[in-house]
Amino acid sequence: MQIGLVGLQYSGKTTLFNTLSRSSAHQQGIKDETAVEVVKVPDERLDNLSKIFNPKKQVNATIEVYDVPGLRMSEDNKVKITSAFLNSVRNNDALFYIVRAFEDDSIPHPMNRIDSLGDIKFLETEFLLSDLAFLENRLEKLKKDVLKSKDEKIKREIPLIEKCFNHCEKEHPLRSLNLDDNELKLLSGFQLLTIKPLAIAINYGESSIPVVDQDVKKIESELKNSQASIIPFFAKIELELSQMNEDDQKIFMEDYGIKESALTKILRTSYELLGLHSFFTVGDDECRAWTIKKNFNAQQAAGVIHTDFYNRFIRAEVVHYDDFIKYGSFAKCKEAGAWRLEGKEYIVKDGDILNIRHN
Repeated sequence: MQIGLVGLQYSGKTTLFNTLSRSSAHQQGIKDETAVEVVKVPDERLDNLSKIFNPKKQVNATIEVYDVPGLRMSEDNKVKITSAFLNSVRNNDALFYIVRAFEDDSIPHPMNRIDSLGDIKFLETEFLLSDLAFLENRLEKLKKDVLKSKDEKIKREIPLIEKCFNHCEKEHPLRSLNLDDNELKLLSGFQLLTIKPLAIAINYGESSIPVVDQDVKKIESELKNSQASIIPFFAKIELELSQMNEDDQKIFMEDYGIKESALTKILRTSYELLGLHSFFTVGDDECRAWTIKKNFNAQQAAGVIHTDFYNRFIRAEVVHYDDFIKYGSFAKCKEAGAWRLEGKEYIVKDGDILNIRHN
């Protein structure tokens, strides 16, 4: 699973990337290649389980974060979208637009303005134009091919591409188009940009803290049909926060009125966008969080651990994290009826602790 951070130059995108990766190695404005970090997904539940089992190692779930080079002004004073930029964006499973809402004369905005809503609409328009161009070319090719071929897949694809093209032409992103599973499967190989799940992270300055909630509500109202989540954050504050120990972080967050770190918000939102959640395996050797799609059954979840577990699945021992914490041990969970054996069709819930029985 990978998410791409996309935005204009000097939006705070790379500062956010450094926060997520707990690094300062990547510098804003001087690199032209996409940077990538594998980021641990923080999970307080896993931390608590490790305190109880005291394993040799704890393994958090991870997510790949890509810092796509920021868009900058070209020689003709226009922000130019290159094919290299679009290709970097296409490879991601979900996108985060990073837009600027802070004032700083020493860091000029590429368009010489501070207009977060305008930046969002600029990015969305460029991605819509890219999708429109692809869909138009695809439609022309399909209409030629259908005259020479009896392939039923081509006949099914034409009305779908037409539906997508008409939707984009009305300036609506494809993520807001009602598509069934078969249609999504047909489109999956095309890596269309506006069909990707989207969140918008707005980078505010410290002085904006009192008005952030009001501003976010205004932007949400303007973008109510975009199917995008809005996340406010403070890049400079968050970078300082990421470099502190846990006790200092709590004091710092209380002083600034920050309830949740950007790292936690963005990674949690990534899971929501992609329809993912976690289950756990625990023991003296290892406590680990595993990432699966929602609605995975027990056999599919077992296959994430090891293919042999899928092929030789018998039963899953299941206790939910909340029940385990409530009763304190597997034995007491059994006594309370919270421990159970489930078959392969059991739908694994977020926070389930599994032990797989296999042949």
